[in-house]
Amino acid sequence: MATIVLISCVSKKLSHKARARDLYVSPLFRMNLQYAQQFSPKRIFILSAKYGLVQLDEEIEPYDITLNRMSLREQKSWASNVASQLREYCDLDKDHFVILAGQKYRQYIVLDFKSYEVTMAGLPIGKQLQFLKEKTASE
Repeated sequence: MATIVLISCVSKKLSHKARARDLYVSPLFRMNLQYAQQFSPKRIFILSAKYGLVQLDEEIEPYDITLNRMSLREQKSWASNVASQLREYCDLDKDHFVILAGQKYRQYIVLDFKSYEVTMAGLPIGKQLQFLKEKTASE
């Protein structure tokens, strides 16, 4: 069983094309990425409202799209697309998924996973930042 970490995109981005790991510049994203390393994952992906599943070194353009402004049908379609993309890299039945993403980004994709955890479920952003600060402080 491999561990796969999924991190949601954030609104704060560079204004130009960049590797995904560099494009997202908010403290929440940076700390999530740092925390994700602690799981010694086989892969880390970003859940992008525009691009779906994004690899860390994939070059993408900045955008202003969020699942929060999508209809329920669009959210379900997005999740189905992400699950299809994940199947190219992972075994949804055997791999363990660590999800560092809000409710809208995870609610439909987890239906395809046999094993997953949502480390900061229910925590508001401030509490997530506090949790991540504590977890990554020794690095």
